[in-house]
Amino acid sequence: MTHLLLVIFSLAFAAGLFVVLLRRRATPGTHALLAALAVTLAVEVLDLLALRSPGNLLELKRWGLLAEALLPITWLLYSLKVGRLPGISWVQKSFLGLSALMPLPLFLIPVGDFIYSPDFGEELILFLGNPGYFFFIGILLFLVLALVNLELTLTGSPRPERWKIKYEIIGAGLAIAFLIVYYSQSLLYRSIDMSLSPARAILLLTAMGFMAYSRLRRGEASGIRLSPDMAYRSVVIFIVGLYFLGIALLGEGLRYFGESSQRNFFITLTFVGSVAVLAVLLSEKIRRKIRVFLHKHFYRSKFDYRQQWLELTRRLSEPRGERELQQAILTFYCETFGFRGASLFLADGDQQYFDLVSYFEHGAGCPPVKADDPLMQRLETGDWVVDLAQAHGADGAAHPLFERGLKYLVPLRSERRLEGFIALEGPINPDEILTYEDYDLMKVLARQSTAAILNLRLSAELSAAREMELMGRVSAFVMHDLKNLVSNLGLVVDNAENYLDDPEFQADMLDTLRGTTNKMKNLIQHLRTLQEKPVLERRRHNLRQVVDDALEGLALPNLRVGGNGVDADVDAEEIGKVVLNLVLNALDAGGKDKPVHVEVAVDGRPCIRVRDEGCGMSEEFIRTRLFKPFETTKKKGFGIGLYQCKHIVEAHGGRIEVRSEEGRGTEFAVIF
Repeated sequence: MTHLLLVIFSLAFAAGLFVVLLRRRATPGTHALLAALAVTLAVEVLDLLALRSPGNLLELKRWGLLAEALLPITWLLYSLKVGRLPGISWVQKSFLGLSALMPLPLFLIPVGDFIYSPDFGEELILFLGNPGYFFFIGILLFLVLALVNLELTLTGSPRPERWKIKYEIIGAGLAIAFLIVYYSQSLLYRSIDMSLSPARAILLLTAMGFMAYSRLRRGEASGIRLSPDMAYRSVVIFIVGLYFLGIALLGEGLRYFGESSQRNFFITLTFVGSVAVLAVLLSEKIRRKIRVFLHKHFYRSKFDYRQQWLELTRRLSEPRGERELQQAILTFYCETFGFRGASLFLADGDQQYFDLVSYFEHGAGCPPVKADDPLMQRLETGDWVVDLAQAHGADGAAHPLFERGLKYLVPLRSERRLEGFIALEGPINPDEILTYEDYDLMKVLARQSTAAILNLRLSAELSAAREMELMGRVSAFVMHDLKNLVSNLGLVVDNAENYLDDPEFQADMLDTLRGTTNKMKNLIQHLRTLQEKPVLERRRHNLRQVVDDALEGLALPNLRVGGNGVDADVDAEEIGKVVLNLVLNALDAGGKDKPVHVEVAVDGRPCIRVRDEGCGMSEEFIRTRLFKPFETTKKKGFGIGLYQCKHIVEAHGGRIEVRSEEGRGTEFAVIF
């Protein structure tokens, strides 16, 4: 009774679904779906009648077997239409044609040869004769193929389309999968267990629920084009399926041999067959041949250009160095065009030779190629892939590169010149003939590869230029410090001419020389630790003492130091550099005759003022150029003294204030 209710409810549900779908714009996919569901429901109804009338088993199963014979073609056709572009490949058409022949044996062979069941009323088992056994194996194979097609459609569809067809594919897959399980008993036990019919009816009703929800709420997916990779995957699955089918048939055939011999033979042959299948599937040559076959017979274009482009750009973005980038390019060319090895030649700095800079698998030992070689001229002017088998010299002899095993040269051109070329060698499939599609894709990929190589090279050159610029800046700072020290020593020498006999001057001179020597040692130490972040050695110091120590060698009559002692937390040596730099600038601005005032004071906060009566600075110079590196009003200055002073003072948490008037002088105030 339950089975009867399930079948009635399934028929009512299917009738409503059919009406709704047919009132919409019915596509080939819709017609195929309705045909598959109608045939499956017919099987359910006829099996129900057979179960309820065991006396009419053979008569009812005659029609039941006819309905089951239509399952392969309807579900296979549906799997090729749902969500896919119009058109079916000739291989799939062949499968459809074979599946259409499934009903033929039913008209030639009595139904009693297909099935028999002496006690069907008591045991709901149909035993299979040889025609029935192979009949149900055929159904099983075509249903597996339909299930594979659905899986490929789902996994190969874009995300929006996948969202649309997901539940429909799940529903159809559920119905087909249970049919496979149902008929797999014929392969294992040469029988069909019809007691599973109620379960089949429940799952069919569930499957129709999924499909109805998908069609009514999400609509039907538009055409999906399977990529060549997915097609290759289906071929692999098909080969594996054939292998398992062969194993199953072998097991059936071995029933006629002795038990001991069949077990040993079966196990041995299974393992040997597994190794053979793995060897076939892992063979790069066979893989290449399968892909060429698929491209030739199933696709208008040999390559999936979008996929190739995305894969190349992904690989070009991953390498971190020049060597990795070159290997990525060569590996991609070998994988895409089916070669065992590749070499990369790039022009040297003088553009006189093309040197071998990298190779993949093969290519080691190739000599440089002269830039004036006729073949290189052909690459540069023609911008075309060269087949070395057709490139002969004036004397008719083959090119030396061809004699080394190289087959094709792919030019790497920039807008200005030939930057290099890629040499391919050792085709995996010697029978494969490259066409204009291969050449065009090689050229397109070569342009992208050239851009990546040049970008990496320019990046390296830019990095080197920046390092040189940094070195120049460091040198400027060092020269500036040395200039200050030399100026200090020069003043000592000048004063020595007049006061050398003065014992007090002699003592001051020795202190100055000792201090200058220590500063030069510190400068050398700073250069050794240039990469490390400078650390201030801040201690409590009297600023007047810091100023006196910094100016101890400048015993000039126009230099006047005033102010009382003020304590502050400073790095005495660094602040001494600031004071010395400001004073030397003041002396340069006013000359030896005009006074320079240095004052240590407290103006809310401790400060050091340096004032001169020199030429002064314009407001525009103070606003736009002062404290910027390499900006100076001096003819022989480096323009980094004040820049350095500003950084030292700011590192102490202070600031430098400037007041200046052209023709009247300048005052710098270092405030802590």
